Amino acid sequence: MAERNYKIAVIGGDGIGPEVVQAGQEVLTALALEDGGFALSFTAYDWGSYYYRQHGLMMPADALSQLEGYDGILVPGGFGKRGIEGMLIAIRYAREKKVPYFGICLGMQTACIEFARNVVGLAEANSSEFDPATPHRVIYKLRELRGVEELGGTMRLGAWPCKIEPNTLAHKIYGVLEISERHRHRYEFNREYEEPMTAAGLRISGSTPDGTYVEMVELPDHPHFIGCQFHPEFKSKPLEPHPLFSAFIAAAYEHGSKRRTGKETAAIEMFHRPEKVARR
Repeated sequence: MAERNYKIAVIGGDGIGPEVVQAGQEVLTALALEDGGFALSFTAYDWGSYYYRQHGLMMPADALSQLEGYDGILVPGGFGKRGIEGMLIAIRYAREKKVPYFGICLGMQTACIEFARNVVGLAEANSSEFDPATPHRVIYKLRELRGVEELGGTMRLGAWPCKIEPNTLAHKIYGVLEISERHRHRYEFNREYEEPMTAAGLRISGSTPDGTYVEMVELPDHPHFIGCQFHPEFKSKPLEPHPLFSAFIAAAYEHGSKRRTGKETAAIEMFHRPEKVARR
């Protein structure tokens, strides 16, 4: 009987905090309500603590091998710079290996940083949260709040409208062109980098109606790669998982099914024609 257990890697940065746990729970809730007939497990990787406490500025040598066998990668929200480089490695893996990816808040920001560094060619691209001196502030503090240092006054909170671009993955997931989602963050995508990023293949699929803030990004040449600046888990319900979670699970299931089918086909070929297959 074919394997029916599918796995999601949740990449945390500064300890496995509530954002990571809640994101994982939302993933499981979305799956539990789908009549797919398969099991799902998720593993939360605390790459932040492991990365700094055990290896200083070095990622563990087996970091990428840890991701093999996962059917989806999720980077949830969070604060602080610990573990960011580990997240970028995981995101690059998802992008290059065509593994379904879902980034929430910080997960969208790190996806933009990874793309700027490794696709656009801005090797020092970063967020001003992690490196205030970076020459390429792809992510930076809210325009109207720059200079405000009291943390309680620097966050974009509550429900904000979002205009979705037609013929995008976001449009396919929501089925409408205007939505409202809840926020809790301090930093935004810097639209000064929109032209080089979109020219290289990044798609901005959601923005505030006035065009000020980027709300969603995706990669059209990837089976499922999407990030959102807002927090979809804030609007999920026990019996109504947010569509972004449901879509991510569906993509992970499809990816895992194809991967398993390929392995089974290769095993059958090796059984029947071991010498010919071995010479490929």
